[in-house]
Amino acid sequence: MMRTTFLLLAAVCAFAQAPFGLAIHGGAGNVTAARIGPEAEKAYRAGLEKALAAGYAVLEKGGPALDAVEAAVRSMEENPLFNAGVGATLTRDGTHELDAAIMDGRTLKAGAVAGVMHVKSPIGLARLVMERTPHVMLIGEGAEAFARAQGLEPVPNAFFRTPGQWESFRKLKEREKARPTTKDTVGAVALDRHGNLASATSTGGMLDKLPGRVGDAPLIGVGTYADNRTCAVSCTGWGEFFIRTVVAYDISARMAYRGAPLEKAAAAALDAALKLGGEGGLVAMDAAGRVTQPFNTPGMFRGLRMSDGRSSVALFGNP
Repeated sequence: MMRTTFLLLAAVCAFAQAPFGLAIHGGAGNVTAARIGPEAEKAYRAGLEKALAAGYAVLEKGGPALDAVEAAVRSMEENPLFNAGVGATLTRDGTHELDAAIMDGRTLKAGAVAGVMHVKSPIGLARLVMERTPHVMLIGEGAEAFARAQGLEPVPNAFFRTPGQWESFRKLKEREKARPTTKDTVGAVALDRHGNLASATSTGGMLDKLPGRVGDAPLIGVGTYADNRTCAVSCTGWGEFFIRTVVAYDISARMAYRGAPLEKAAAAALDAALKLGGEGGLVAMDAAGRVTQPFNTPGMFRGLRMSDGRSSVALFGNP
């Protein structure tokens, strides 16, 4: 009896002391304090704090990492400051096409959607794809039909439009700028009390992208990946370059096959993509609760909250 009690107490203590937490990003790009101004900086920080609070509340109660990353990303989808959900960028035709993906590091199950135009929460739909279909990704009208079948109320495409995004689109058209821009893709990675990892990413994609373009965010192994044996990753940046080097899985592979620590694996994988000419960053976390948030742009909106007391929100400066 005493031995059983001791083992139970030991298990409870181990559960209580197990590290947990999450890291998020709100996009990487040419963002500086001077460019966005103090009021916008304050608003972005508040948005990141709110997303961190939403995800951490799940973990603190013993909830799964999968729920935590969905909660954090959904919070940013609902915030018009970020390029995901409300506030998504516009295609060359002036419409919104949204992408998202989510992955469970415990089971390696994943779900993704691309090119959806009437789904209020793309990350929520991605999770339904993972849990209620035998597939990993649904796109376009097929994804929309699945959303309706699941009882999700459709929204008009203009639901995602904000004055700020429309103004950016209008100015871009006036300049006839050929090179597309990136801004504010959102993502989260988390580790729960049970040692499980998860990742999630959501985006409106590139401003002035061709209709039908799909970037790295919804592609499993590219912009989103999670495996309990290695790490969870969410990327942001110029997706075409991330796609060519399969960044998220490359980090996991470097850890699994070369024994590289998280920080070095992430830096090397990101550098391989960016050497091709792109720009961006990522957040990644391993099963021990180590976190890295590298980027090669003037800023990356990012945050961290861990059970061991680590906590931060940053927009600019060094990774």
